Amino acid sequence: MPDPVSQQRDGARQTDTDKVPKSGPGPEIILVHPQIGENIGTTARAMLNCGLTNLRMVRPREAWPNEKAVASSSGATVVLDRAELYQATAEAVADLSRVYATTARPRDMVKPVLSPRAAAAEIRDFQAEGGAAGILFGAERSGLDNDDVALADAIIEVPMNPEFSSLNLAQAVLICAYEWRLAGAADEGGARRRGRPQAEAATKVELLGFFEHLEGELDRAGFLYPPEKRSRMVRNIRNLFARADLTGQEVKTLRGIVASLVKGRGN
Repeated sequence: MPDPVSQQRDGARQTDTDKVPKSGPGPEIILVHPQIGENIGTTARAMLNCGLTNLRMVRPREAWPNEKAVASSSGATVVLDRAELYQATAEAVADLSRVYATTARPRDMVKPVLSPRAAAAEIRDFQAEGGAAGILFGAERSGLDNDDVALADAIIEVPMNPEFSSLNLAQAVLICAYEWRLAGAADEGGARRRGRPQAEAATKVELLGFFEHLEGELDRAGFLYPPEKRSRMVRNIRNLFARADLTGQEVKTLRGIVASLVKGRGN
């Protein structure tokens, strides 16, 4: 659930609308453990430059609201006023159906790897069908941890100079936000691709409920053994199902299958 700070800002969402873009809500920008107020402010500026206003933060290190963030936002306070705070990444993505993780480090996970441009086009398609999407950005020094990346459906990598690929938080957000805006401009007057109605896609809270159900039964069956390998095994299982692009109904079916198997063995 959102932190009480975000609940206190509900009124601002209703009144401070003069800078809210008319081109659509865009993806949720999710900062995981941001460390410095100034970086949050410049991120808000980068977002509003490209018409994005939906900011979520997972346990920022500094107190919130933050005066340094406001000062460095160059007037992008509409983004800061609308920001929502969460205690865990899983909570921050629970209502989303498609999540992307930005990372430059190789991961021991099998996930699609997209450029910011390819991801932006995919997000535009997904949202055109009514789906909710978000992009995860890690802490300035350490980035996202493996458990955060495991929540994502795909990875975004920026093809920078391999000899010097370091980006600050606002730069990374700006690249992704710019590509999202550019994808919208290129799409004006043309039809989006159509496939399965994306509004049917399972939300992260539905997927996490299934994962917890499955993993609980696998623990009881002794499958997730030995203990020191459990975390890696769980991530691999979650990635397997995440790549399937499940609908909400498919998740319910899978939960029914697990329940039937458990009942069949008499547990």
